[in-house]
Amino acid sequence: MNARTQARHGDARFLAADVGGTHTRVGLVRPGAGGRIEVLAHRKYACADHPGLAAILADFIDSEPGSAGVDRVAVACAGVALDDEVVNANLLWPIRLSELRRGLGLRELRFVNDFQAAAHAAQCMNADEATLLTPGIDTAAPGPVLVVGPGTGLGAAVRIPHRGEVVVLPTEAGHTAFAPGTAREIAILHWLQRRGGGTHVATEQAVSGPGLVNLYQAICALDGAVATLRAPAAISAAARAGDPAAAEAVQTFCALLGSVIGDLAVLSSARAVFIAGGIVPQLKDFLPHSAFHARLLDKGVMRAALERVPVRLIENDRLGVIGAASWYLEHAHERPSAPVGDDRPAPAREDTD
Repeated sequence: MNARTQARHGDARFLAADVGGTHTRVGLVRPGAGGRIEVLAHRKYACADHPGLAAILADFIDSEPGSAGVDRVAVACAGVALDDEVVNANLLWPIRLSELRRGLGLRELRFVNDFQAAAHAAQCMNADEATLLTPGIDTAAPGPVLVVGPGTGLGAAVRIPHRGEVVVLPTEAGHTAFAPGTAREIAILHWLQRRGGGTHVATEQAVSGPGLVNLYQAICALDGAVATLRAPAAISAAARAGDPAAAEAVQTFCALLGSVIGDLAVLSSARAVFIAGGIVPQLKDFLPHSAFHARLLDKGVMRAALERVPVRLIENDRLGVIGAASWYLEHAHERPSAPVGDDRPAPAREDTD
């Protein structure tokens, strides 16, 4: 955080929200010493239990006494803001920015892509506090850092050092085409195409929480078995118990995750990778015994470069909230906020660095 931002905000409180397809996390935050974000209160909400984001934010404000009078909110969510609405395929309900601003009486509302926000959460990217997934490869060369995470969808962003500062490039990596690497994965691709009725299969249909379920269902269908499991946690538990279809689904997921991270690292020239939670912590014990790292490196002549890229797993439930808050403070000086009731979406639209 620069001196200009510090002077403007001091220790002023605001809300930061990390909105996902399954859970929304809300924090009461303020800038702290050394550019860090202080989280004064934090709650996790199941999206299906609430009619919309406004209800979740209202509940947080009502439940946390320290939130009284807070009228600035930074929202991180997958997707992009087009005009007044956030476009996202995985949300249970729409997010309309002007409605949020009016309904909660907000002076200021800002929107940012969730992985663009995650990539701003530098305080969470401490090597000592993350799990190394590439044993023996723990030192990163200076350069871009890839932040990626398979949750309800697949998100990714790139931190790029530039003239002593950091530029963050958001992506929609989850909507790129699924690229199989084995005959079995090609068969899974064809099954997903038949089920979807089209040729395009998004990567996140295989590499995400719902993607793990898709993999399991595809494997069962290809083997003529009945798919009885419906949730990622149930599939990972069955895999540990020795269920063949569940075990293959988990191993396939780990392999595809490695392949996707390798592709994104090549595209971004990443020198380090951080996996931002999502479903991966549930599968952490499978990764060392899977094709995850082999597939990450299997990029032809780029193997030599990828062999030097450390990959770490961040298991911080507050990552998205801290990232949204960090992004908000960094960009707070760029535009004046709209007055309450102003329907113009510009102050809440997505920013790019």
